[in-house]
Amino acid sequence: MGFPPLMGLKAAGGGRSREKYHRHARLLWNRWTVFGILALTYFLVYFHRVSPAVLATDLQESFGVGLASIAVLSSAYFYAYTVMQLPCGVLTDRWGPRRTVCAFTAISALGAFVTALAVSFEMVVLGRVMIGVGVAMVYVPTLKVLSSWFRRDEFSTLTGLLLTVGNVGGLAAAGPLAAMSDYAGWQRVFLALGVLTAVLTWLMWLLVRDRPEEVGLPAVDREAEERMPVLVSLRRVFGSGMRFWPYAAIFFFMYGSLMVYQGLLGGPFFRDVLGWDKVDYGFSLTFVGLGMIAGCPAAGFISDRVLRSRRKVLLIGTACFTLCWGAMWLSAGAMREQWMYVVLHFIFGFFAGWYVPIYGQVKDAFPRGMSGTALAALNVFPFAGAAVLQMATGLIVLDGSLEEYRTVWLLMLLGMSLATIFSIVPWKRTT
Repeated sequence: MGFPPLMGLKAAGGGRSREKYHRHARLLWNRWTVFGILALTYFLVYFHRVSPAVLATDLQESFGVGLASIAVLSSAYFYAYTVMQLPCGVLTDRWGPRRTVCAFTAISALGAFVTALAVSFEMVVLGRVMIGVGVAMVYVPTLKVLSSWFRRDEFSTLTGLLLTVGNVGGLAAAGPLAAMSDYAGWQRVFLALGVLTAVLTWLMWLLVRDRPEEVGLPAVDREAEERMPVLVSLRRVFGSGMRFWPYAAIFFFMYGSLMVYQGLLGGPFFRDVLGWDKVDYGFSLTFVGLGMIAGCPAAGFISDRVLRSRRKVLLIGTACFTLCWGAMWLSAGAMREQWMYVVLHFIFGFFAGWYVPIYGQVKDAFPRGMSGTALAALNVFPFAGAAVLQMATGLIVLDGSLEEYRTVWLLMLLGMSLATIFSIVPWKRTT
């Protein structure tokens, strides 16, 4: 793989005892088991997140609703996700990551069953809200667990790998979801998702632990974890000025604009403007996910091992993603060849994944005892961006005309231009 420090601990040798070697081997096995189960759960988080873009036509036909209603459905996930972020941070720090993620992943399984059995569009929206509430409690607890099982200089790389698995879920919610929906129907797809989510919840409760010490293994990072009152933690985060707010603003526009395209309007644009069918635009949108699968670990690795600078990686990624939105806006309606969109989608997705270093930067700016709260506070902003921007752009695209879509692409370009300015303006360096 090329990163020996990531893989954990040196092989036995010299004067090290067999007992110590076996303890290290157990640590290695347990840390990757924990990572694997949580990463599979995060796969489903992203699958649910972007599925309305591909299922929009099916849902419109099933319930006789318009694209504005689909925008409400899609944004319902993000509003629920956003509202739950601060409770997520508090529960993660107070109740523990394992308990938090298991309890709420069970709620997302119930939401998938409600969606599968829906007899009205309102029931679908209810199921989507339940899914949003449940999966909102996955990412931040997972980061908290990883910060206990892996070293600090591995964190951005691990974050990138986690987001890579998530984006495989986004990839599965493009072309493969379109094929599954055509073959079995979207209701059966959600029924299967409910069963899979319930199985993963059981595996998490059985095999995941918050820290190595809970299974008799040595601590990876011995930094003391001092608990702080909730209001004190929140005041420290939101009152930290330039250590927090530039990252929040960048994340709002970067992730929000990504979800406008990948999670809502990408598929309808190709249907309404270029006349493509679901299979064709599902295939093309797949490359946004492929780009992110490559971009997330690349950003983490470059940040940790090459440039050794989270800020430089974030600046490069934000600027390049802004240029991609410029290309989307300029080429809308004029570019019709599928292979050109495949290339553009891959580059678009690649640099969309370069927000990875933000999490490490914010985590290290605050004490370990409030890291869950800090990360949850940060995580409010990408999903608030997705909810607000999806709702707003769903109200702009009413007739499906080229000019409406070009207006949306221009607004996303302007938002990302502002995010790039935030990434250039100097702010207090964190340690």
